[in-house]
Amino acid sequence: MSGIARNSYKLFVGNLPWTIGQKELQSYFSNFGHVANAAVVFDKQLGFSKGYGFVSFSSRDGFNSASNKNTHFIEGRVLKVQPANS
Repeated sequence: MSGIARNSYKLFVGNLPWTIGQKELQSYFSNFGHVANAAVVFDKQLGFSKGYGFVSFSSRDGFNSASNKNTHFIEGRVLKVQPANS
């Protein structure tokens, strides 16, 4: 059951700069609450970022704070942030 609850606090983050890794993603979103997990998706063959990732919060408060912010910026780029599909 805890896996189901955790998924409900998961965000999709798109339009990431290629220079952003897991640590930078986690650091940015930790401003909104405790980040349980942050992952950037990489092309397995080329090793480059695919430009998107996922952030899971340990609480609804952090998830809501990040979701309710109108615009997210990392390295001058506007991120696309929305609830992740389960």
